[in-house]
Amino acid sequence: MSRAIRHPMPWLIILSGSAIAMLTFGPRSAMGFFQLPMLADTGWDRSTFGLAMAIQNLCWGLGQPFFGALADKFGTGRVLTLSGILYALGLFIMAHADAPLWLHVGGGILVGLAVGAGSFGIVLSAFARNVTPEQRSLAFGIGTAAGSAGMFLFAPLSQALISAYGWSDSLVYLGLLMLLVPVLAIPLRGNANSGSQSRAQYEQTVAEALREALGHKSYLLLVSGFFVCGYQVAFITAHFPAYLGDIGIDARYAVIAMALIGFFNIFGSLGAGFMGQKYSKPHFLAVIYILRSVVVTLFILLPQTPFSVIVFAIAMGLLWLSTVPPTNGLVAIMFGTRHLGLLGGLVFLSHQIGSFLGVWMGGYLYDHFGSYDPVWWFGVALGIFAAIIHWPIQEEAVARPLPA
Repeated sequence: MSRAIRHPMPWLIILSGSAIAMLTFGPRSAMGFFQLPMLADTGWDRSTFGLAMAIQNLCWGLGQPFFGALADKFGTGRVLTLSGILYALGLFIMAHADAPLWLHVGGGILVGLAVGAGSFGIVLSAFARNVTPEQRSLAFGIGTAAGSAGMFLFAPLSQALISAYGWSDSLVYLGLLMLLVPVLAIPLRGNANSGSQSRAQYEQTVAEALREALGHKSYLLLVSGFFVCGYQVAFITAHFPAYLGDIGIDARYAVIAMALIGFFNIFGSLGAGFMGQKYSKPHFLAVIYILRSVVVTLFILLPQTPFSVIVFAIAMGLLWLSTVPPTNGLVAIMFGTRHLGLLGGLVFLSHQIGSFLGVWMGGYLYDHFGSYDPVWWFGVALGIFAAIIHWPIQEEAVARPLPA
């Protein structure tokens, strides 16, 4: 009886990509620590800083499909090298910004494009091309957990740098750290025609791949569902500290909560990678969105205390980026890895549009109702909607004509 051939994990690629995910996700998740000291020195208002961060999120989302397509064609390593250079340049410009324009160019446009060129979609596409389909979900979980570790590690690092050297020099030091990305990118230099999965590629042009994906019901449902993830995560990131202040909970618990979300996010991402190998990915995603709605509902309805904030942060941390491994895994199953950077990037663009609306609607609805409650409940409703539309997604390859 023949045994299935076991393929070892390409650990050099996995570890290098994970280190890059940690570096690219870290500083942008710690931008909030720079707001108050920067504004105190420059005299700008919070809306000026907030606009820069909104621009950053949009450039991240808009840039990801473009950079994904470039990585598919010219190689992941080259795009990641560009990411490190853009990141460093953006942080340097932000550090020396003497007018809001340069804050928006550096911290907004350049850092946003840099994250788009070096974030999950780019790194996970490289993983997908170099592991077997059976290993893919676990590899995605490891990469996503590394990004979560960046969120957890760069918060105290950034705060310590600001305390020791001030906000401007701290941005310069973080920019120098981003120059490690081109070095770490060397093992990921292959494109869509390289790696262990290259023999199974279905040859398509970019236009053909887009037509196929945009005409595929399961892909469109996946894109719609990931919008909800972006809305929920971005709203909490941007408005949770203010919400805690409104309900009379000490500000230090906002810092504790965000740190706990980042820490437990690591375990949630790794767990999602393991679960995605064993169970239906669409059904697993539906459960995640339902659980988010349950957690938020309980947090709003039950007495809100420092203890409940901590429990909420742990629960949301476990669910935070656990959507990423199964979502990217489904794109790879549906269409293969030939245009995974592009098609995965389009899914993530939907996420970032949701992020933009979550941040903007949080402020808009608060100004109109004097409370964040309508935004919370809208997020609960969106979670139920996402669960419903994920359930019928087919976890199978798209039907294609047999080669002549």
